[in-house]
Amino acid sequence: MANHKSALKRIRSNEAKRLRNKYQHKTTRNAVRDLRSAEDKKEAEGKLVKVISMLDKLAKTNIIHKNKAANLKSKLTKHVAAL
Repeated sequence: MANHKSALKRIRSNEAKRLRNKYQHKTTRNAVRDLRSAEDKKEAEGKLVKVISMLDKLAKTNIIHKNKAANLKSKLTKHVAAL
């Protein structure tokens, strides 16, 4: 266990950040899954804007890699265009 006050605080803040990152990542994955299962093009186009924004935010804060975000956005855009 940590002995210094700053190390104890770091443990607490790391856990809080881990939980926040996990929540944001899981929420985005669910949104991507919902977008892929969408049948209606209008509905999918509306969801696409939100999902792209979520992916950009995750990439900006290094929760996911920027190239992974770019690849997902590309694939999802192609999927919606094909509907």
